[in-house]
Amino acid sequence: MPVYEYEHIGKGCSIGKQFEVTQSIASDKLTKCPECGRKVKRLISLVAINTPKTNSDLKSHGFTKLVKRDDGVYENVTATNKESRIWDASKPETMPDLKSKIGD
Repeated sequence: MPVYEYEHIGKGCSIGKQFEVTQSIASDKLTKCPECGRKVKRLISLVAINTPKTNSDLKSHGFTKLVKRDDGVYENVTATNKESRIWDASKPETMPDLKSKIGD
C-alpha cells in the first residue's frame, strides 16, 4: 500500500507538522489529523525511480545495449555467454538473442 504525506494546516501536534500515513489508493484522502483532529492537506511527494546505470546493471536486468563500432557493426556490451559480442547487420546469426530476454 502507498505511503502518503500530510501536513497540518497551521500548528502541528504530537506527531509533528508533517506525517506519513499508509493507506489504500482507493481510500479518500485525510482532511483531519488522526491524532488531534485538526485540518490537514495531502502533499505531493517525490517519486524514487531507479534506472540501471552501468552495463553490468543493464545486463543483470535483461537489457541489451549495442554500441556502434563501424558501419553496420555493433558491439553487444551486455552479451551473455551464448551471444556474439559483435553484431554485424549483414550476418543475422550474430544478432543478439532477444527472445531469451523477453518474457510475459
